[in-house]
Amino acid sequence: MSEVIDDRNAQVHPFAGRDVNWLVDERAATRGEHPFLVWEPFSGSRVVWTYASFRTQVLRVAAGLYARGIRSGDRVLVHLDNSPELEFLWFACARLGAVVVTTNTRSSAEELEYFAENCNAVAAITQPEQLALVCACAKAVRWVAVTEHLVDGGVPAAGQIPAGALRFSQIDADPEGLTTLPADPWRPGSVQYTSGTTSRPKGVLWTHGNALWGARTGAVHEGLTEADVHLTMMPSFHTNARTYSILPTMWAGGTVVLMPRFSASRFWDVAQRNKCTWASMLPFFCKALLQQSVPPHHFRKFGMSANEPPFDQHFGVRSMGWWGMTETISHGIVGDALQRNRPMTTGRPATGYDIRILNPDRTHVAPGETGHLEIRGTRGIQMFLEYLGNPQATAESFTDDGWFMTGDRVRLELDGYITFADRDKDMLKVGGENVAASEIERVVAQVTGVYENAVVAQRHRMLDEVPVVFVIPVPTLDASAHADLGARILHACREKLADFKVPRAVHIVEDMPRSTLEKVHKAELRKLLPETG
Repeated sequence: MSEVIDDRNAQVHPFAGRDVNWLVDERAATRGEHPFLVWEPFSGSRVVWTYASFRTQVLRVAAGLYARGIRSGDRVLVHLDNSPELEFLWFACARLGAVVVTTNTRSSAEELEYFAENCNAVAAITQPEQLALVCACAKAVRWVAVTEHLVDGGVPAAGQIPAGALRFSQIDADPEGLTTLPADPWRPGSVQYTSGTTSRPKGVLWTHGNALWGARTGAVHEGLTEADVHLTMMPSFHTNARTYSILPTMWAGGTVVLMPRFSASRFWDVAQRNKCTWASMLPFFCKALLQQSVPPHHFRKFGMSANEPPFDQHFGVRSMGWWGMTETISHGIVGDALQRNRPMTTGRPATGYDIRILNPDRTHVAPGETGHLEIRGTRGIQMFLEYLGNPQATAESFTDDGWFMTGDRVRLELDGYITFADRDKDMLKVGGENVAASEIERVVAQVTGVYENAVVAQRHRMLDEVPVVFVIPVPTLDASAHADLGARILHACREKLADFKVPRAVHIVEDMPRSTLEKVHKAELRKLLPETG
């Protein structure tokens, strides 16, 4: 285990003697008949689980996993979009002391194969649309199970689930006699893969204490109460839905309304039917909803990267800004749920984290200046424990005195507010998804005829940013072959990368602007690109 928590038994922290299982049990005992999870599929019936019935189902799934050989410390690959099954599995793995590994369902075959191998998954659960892919990529698992409905809640077509396939409903057993593990907040609980500045995504390992920190801190930051109804559309295999919506709502004793994904045409219908009061939003969602009239609703707050009065006025909702990442578990910078926040700002440093903003020479920026954001907290509580199986990447992400280098740049405003500025040059934000330029460049570089390439972000009206690639062809390539080279590059990217990572355009150029040491000057490349979308 990491040296950082070798003295964990000597540390006093908010979650001593507690784990995720304690939270589920506590809510079932105190809010048993209150609705916890409401499933709003696009096809099929709305389903409601109270806290008590949710706990019962989690225990049955845990017993089913145990009966199929899952034990404490095992890694279980869960390749699912938003669904009740994903929630049952996330908490059932916690009950067994297993580690749930949630992966992006838009991943390519190459990416998914890497995830399964990197985490040493012993089993996998997926949905009918992804079954063939998971079976082909998760080669070392003991078994693969499949849910019995499509992503939107619909019924699979005949033959879509092969005869003899293990159904999710078969992962069900009587929990009588299921061993209760001693509560240990330092026990590893979950892994999410996040893009970084290296060529491969890294598995961010959370402890049970991390999950509880996200639950409590999110509830406090958002001012949630047991009366709140949190509309959840973000993918729950990511941090935002997990520790900005689902776990904080459970901490507060409220209700989670889960949609398969964001749908502008269904948003208001679902929100009105369930009297939703809170939602984590993206500017993309808001821009899509601007095209519709706003009906009477119960929303009191939206959370976004910055509080935006134009959206507030249109929707009649008070927004608050926040910043966080998978490695920080919750919001490291956040607006105030009870006070007015300055428009278009991200917020102020959150309680429990140390924040510093540095110039390139590592001196602190002055108010009014922009610099590199670093954050510090206890590993395994406020900060992730480690990158799974990658001690070098873990060490390189922290300074010698324990500060995590986020790779983000923020502006320290004159009045103490902080505004998100941009990411380091090699990171893109595509419709809420983090994308490392180097991941795309690695694929492009392997295409025959490519001499050098650079991926940069192009501003996009709806998605914030999209990737585009500038390519210098090999000198011997005839100009007549440039169009074919662009087509082959896009084909390779579609085969090897998730769809949101595929470049929107390929620009064939003779040379690229250079900075020191002949490195490509990506800031100058970005200036060549107008906003699109």
